[in-house]
Amino acid sequence: MLGKYVRIKVTHPIHSYSNEQGFTYELNYGEVEGAKQYNAPVKGAFIMGINHPVRSFDGRVIGIVHYKNCDEIDWIVAPKSTRFINIDIINAIDFAVVNREHTLDCLYERSCGAVVYRNIGGMIRFLLIKNRRSAHWGFPKGHVELGESDSQTAYREVLEETGIHINIHPDFITKSQYTIQGKVEKNVTIYLASTEDTQTIIQKEEIEDYIWLGYEKALTKLRFDNDKTILTKSYNYLVKNKVITE
Repeated sequence: MLGKYVRIKVTHPIHSYSNEQGFTYELNYGEVEGAKQYNAPVKGAFIMGINHPVRSFDGRVIGIVHYKNCDEIDWIVAPKSTRFINIDIINAIDFAVVNREHTLDCLYERSCGAVVYRNIGGMIRFLLIKNRRSAHWGFPKGHVELGESDSQTAYREVLEETGIHINIHPDFITKSQYTIQGKVEKNVTIYLASTEDTQTIIQKEEIEDYIWLGYEKALTKLRFDNDKTILTKSYNYLVKNKVITE
C-alpha cells in the first residue's frame, strides 16, 4: 500500500480531545474511504503535513503502523509534495502509540552505516553482512533514531549488528539513493571506519551471516552497483592515505 493514493474522512480533527483514547489528537485522524477494497485490516489513518482541522483529505500512504498482538493497522497519509522519513513519523504519532508496541514501514527511509575494515594477518579486510530480509551481501546500516547524528547512527548500527566498535574517518562520507521493490525510496549515508576488535558477534535476529574479505573478493560478493561504488571509493581513499599499499 505504500505510495497509494487514498481519501480520508476525518473523524478526529487535530487538537480535538478523545475521552475514549484519553489524549488530544496532534494530527488529523480518520477513516479510509473504501478501505475494504485494499484487502488490509485498516483501522484508520493519521494525516501528516496538514496543521489545521479538515473534514476530508486526499493523500499518499507514506507509512504503515503494525501493532503487536493486533490485526488492525493504521496508515500514515501525507500530501504528495511532502516527504517524511521514519523519524518524522515516529515523532508525529508518538502521542497515539507511545504505550503500544508497534513497528513502522515507511515509503521514505534514511539510513546510516559504515564500510568497516581491519588488518588481518597483514592484509586489509572489509566486513560484509547478509541481512535476514535480503539475500544479498552489503554493509551494516540502519535507520536513524530520534536525536542521533548520522555518525552516531552508523556507530550504533555497526555495534548492534556485528558487536564491533569502530573508529570513523571523519573526512570520508558517501551517499547513495535507490528504490526498493519500486516503492520504498532509500537515502543512505555510509562512512568509512576501522576497528581493532577481533571478534564479530552478529545480531541473530537481523543478520544471517558475515564475512571479512579483501577488496577484490569483497567487490565480487556485492550485487548492487551503488555498493560496489561505495567500496571502491573506500578502497581508493585507503590507498591514497597509505593505509593500503598497492
